[in-house]
Formats: sequence, structure tokens, C-alpha cells
Amino acid sequence: MKDKMISQELLEILGEPQEAITHEHTSDNEGEKEVFLFFERAAELFSTCMNDYLYVWDLEHDVYYITERAVARFDLPSNVFQNVDEVHKRVVHPDDYNLLLTDMSEMRSGRKFWHNLRYRWMSVNQEPVWINCQGRTIRSEDGKVFLMIGCINEIGEKKKADNVSGLLGEVTFQEQIKQFHKMPRCYILRLGIDDFKNINETLGIGYGDHVLFDVATCITDCLEPGQAVYRMTSDEFVVFDLISKTKEDAKALYSNIRYHVAEHIKEHEYEALYTLSCGVISDADLETLDYEQITKLSQFSLSRAKERGKNQLVFFDREDYDTFVANRQMTRNLRKAVSKEYQGFELYFQPIMRVGSEEIFAAEALLRYRDAEGTLIPPYRFIDQLEESGLIVPVGRWIIDTALRACVECQKIRPDFKVSINFSYVQILKSSVYEDLTSAIEKYHLKPESVIVELTESGYLARNAIVTKLWRKLKEYGVQMALDDFGTGYSNLINLSQMQPDILKIDREFTCKALNSDYEHQLLKQIIEMVHSLNIKEVVEGIEEKDELDRITAMGPDYIQGYYYSKPCPIDDFMDKFIDKE
Repeated sequence: MKDKMISQELLEILGEPQEAITHEHTSDNEGEKEVFLFFERAAELFSTCMNDYLYVWDLEHDVYYITERAVARFDLPSNVFQNVDEVHKRVVHPDDYNLLLTDMSEMRSGRKFWHNLRYRWMSVNQEPVWINCQGRTIRSEDGKVFLMIGCINEIGEKKKADNVSGLLGEVTFQEQIKQFHKMPRCYILRLGIDDFKNINETLGIGYGDHVLFDVATCITDCLEPGQAVYRMTSDEFVVFDLISKTKEDAKALYSNIRYHVAEHIKEHEYEALYTLSCGVISDADLETLDYEQITKLSQFSLSRAKERGKNQLVFFDREDYDTFVANRQMTRNLRKAVSKEYQGFELYFQPIMRVGSEEIFAAEALLRYRDAEGTLIPPYRFIDQLEESGLIVPVGRWIIDTALRACVECQKIRPDFKVSINFSYVQILKSSVYEDLTSAIEKYHLKPESVIVELTESGYLARNAIVTKLWRKLKEYGVQMALDDFGTGYSNLINLSQMQPDILKIDREFTCKALNSDYEHQLLKQIIEMVHSLNIKEVVEGIEEKDELDRITAMGPDYIQGYYYSKPCPIDDFMDKFIDKE
């Protein structure tokens, strides 16, 4: 009789919807227990062929069953437990707990029969996981709600397949990798559509989906048995290649894919132009069979391909990657140093001397950094990381403040002393350096002409509106402007006429050429005479020997900077040697 009764319950659940399922309630609650056990066994059976988590909640006896896989995923004591409200308080995200309590109160009271709620459970790692919990109640003939059954699915879980491209997705690729006990002989090609964002913005997202499908088709058409393609994130695909034996084989596969894509674009009369970049790793590049490592190294190689001009293939390079990792660690260290009141940063000062009198004219403030072990890190190792990370903005403000504070101390003894500061172009573009500098000048009650701002000469110096506006405003304010590294790189005389610097700094490279070539010697001499005629002062950098000093001095520059006088040094050493001396 009970089996017949339970079968009828199951039929009612699977059949036409109704407000609630009723059950013939026996006085000793045996019928309720049988129903609970039946649904528990049914959940166990169905859980083997689905990804969702099935649950049965005996509201009468406060017993909760959930399919066993859930215990490995969520912060649950076991898959069968009591004190359900207390367990829910632990597993449900704190911000969502009251929402669940309100809904369950409606269910228990019989005012509501269907449960459908989206909220967060906490994983075993205490990370929030979005779920959709659905369920319905079962009542006895007298109307008492005594059971709730339903399922939980993760609504934030990645898809195993992609309907846009028609390919299996990243989760499936990950499962494929896990099937191997050790990494097979293989190549993994990560392909990305170059400038895909432009397609979506100009032709629409619908057309972008069309391009994704076409590219997926082109890739699939190029593959043979033993090669498979998966749709990854956004505009990226991965080819898992188990048949290529050499790098040349992997190159040939990429070239074939690229050719098919180009032909497809041609057939569609160039309605949309796009290319494919490709990063490649092999089994030899992988230390362990780890999906995260595969993803990380292949993404790195693809990024390198895009950085180097796009529409090309780049094989993973361990040395290049180690440098990348070291730079990332350097950035983390720098961020930590900034957060700890610029711990590890120092300003060194290198004197700029007057020609003839050999009196101190100014000092260039140069940034230095020591790591946690106290090791002095070369500037080329950390300056780029400061700029790329944007940390140059707060560090730049610290440089301004520290340099001007040092200038005040020096002027107590040498009132005409000046401090020279370098501005990064990233710093200029991403921060209000004019306000930062002028505020600091007023804070320390300095004359504007006590400060020299150095900008490196480049091809875009005179054509960058933001830079030229800053240059003009600082000159009007009274700050002295210096054009640095003249004689290297772009070196354009247009900068002299358009920017009208107060000071021109001759780079060490140009100085060395002038010391070793009659032609360059005459050229430097003529440049010095020319800038004098424009009422511009010049600093010759890089003088290291007495002989060099004598030969350059004969040309008539205004100032000399170089190791001959001093290497950059801490402020205390600088003051002892150049400021406090009699």
C-alpha cells in the first residue's frame, strides 16, 4: 500500500502542476518518513545523471538531505544534517540570509507552495557562489506542510558549450585535460581575433557573433583527427593539437587557419577586416599537468603576439616569461612600498656645476628604490613598472615633495640653489602635475625659478597638446624648463623653436661622440653657440674624466654634470660635499 502511495506521489510531482502535493498522513508519521526516504533515494538516483544538486527537506523533523557532490563544493557538515536553520546560517551568504528566511517562512506557513530564489551559498573555500534554488512543498491531507523537495544549480558556472560559435567551451577543454594522467605530446594554440572590440562597436554585437561563428568554422575546417578546438573567453579559441610533432607543424596549422580566415573575408567582400594572433605552448613548456598553468602560459604567449604587432604567431619563451613574472612581482613590491608611506624609496642628488667657477648651480633629483632586503634596485628595473602600473602618479608627488623639501634645506646655506625634477609622460597624462608642483612650491615658500622641470626630448614632445600646455603654464608660472637628452633619439630643432626651453641638456651619448670625432666635436660646438644665440643655457652631461672636462669646457657650455664631480648620492652626502663646504 505504501509503495502504491509513494508511486502516486511521484506521479503527481512529475505530472500536471498543482498548488501543493498532498499525502495520506498516518497518525504515527510513518507515511511521512516513507515519503522522505523515497525522495532521498530518488535524488541519489537522479544525481548520477545531472549536474544540479537535489535536496529533500523534512520540515517536520528538521532533517535535510542534499546530493553528496554538494559537500565537496559548499560549506556543509555532511549531505544529511539536522538543525537546518543553523546550517543555512553558515552556508548562506550573510547578506542573503534574511531573504531566504522570509521566503521559507512563506513556504512553511502554506501561504506559498513554490520556492524559486537566487542567492549565494559559501563554498568550502569561503567564496560566494551564486545559486538558483527551486523547490515545492508536500502537504498531508490535513493541510500541514511537512516536506520540501527541489534542486539547486550554480547560475555563475561557466558553460560547457558555446551556442554562438557552435563549439565546446572552456569547461569542456578543462575536463579534456584532466583525463590525462600525464601531459601528452602536444601543442596548444591560443588564437585571438585582433581588435574584435572594434567589430562590435562599428558593426554591432550581432555581427560580432557572426564573425565568431565564421572564425570557429574556419578553424574547424583546418583540423584533422587528433586536433580539437574550444571557444574560450570573448574572442579567443584554443586548439588542442595532439598530432603536430614539431614547431614547424604548429606553424603550418596556424598559417592554414590564417589563410582560411583571409579567404573568408575576401569572399565576403571585406565587409569586416580582422586578423588572428596566436600564442603557442607545448608539453615541453609545462612543468606539471595543471590547467591553470596551461591557461596562464598560453594567454601570455597570445598577449606577446598582440604586443608585437598582431596577426602573427609567438611561441612561449621561458626567459621572457620569467622576466614578466619578475616584473609583476616588482610591481607588487612597489605597490606595497607606496602603501607603507613610500618605504624603500629614496631621492639621490647629482650636482650640476657652473663652468669656470665650479660652483654648485643645481642638483638633479633621481629616484632610487631598495627592496625589502635593502638591495638597491637599478632604475631600469622599476621605473617602467611604476609607469605601467600607474604608481608613478603617487610616487611622482612624493618626489616633488621630497625634492622641494631638500631644496629648502640647501637654500638655507646657498640661497640661489635650484633643484631639477624629471616628469614622466605617464605622470603628465594621468595626473595634475601642474597643481602638484605649484602647490608644493607654495607650501615650501620657494621661488618658482628655484625649480627646474626636465622633460625628455621625443618625436611627440612638441605635438602633444597636454605636454605643450603644461610646458607653457609652468614657464608662465616661473619654473625653469629643461629639454633633456638632446642629441639622442629624435633630436629635432623644431623643439627648440616651439618649446623655447630655458635649459638644453646634452646627452652623454652625444658628448662621447663629440669627444671621439672631429665632426661631432664641431657639431656640438655649433649647437652650443646656436642655443646661446637663442638665450638658452646648456648642460653637458656625462663628463667623467678631467681630460673630458677640459675639452668640453673649451666649447663654452654653461654647466657640467657627470661622474667627474659626483655620482648621484643621498641628500646628506650631497649636502656635506657640495652645500656645507666652505
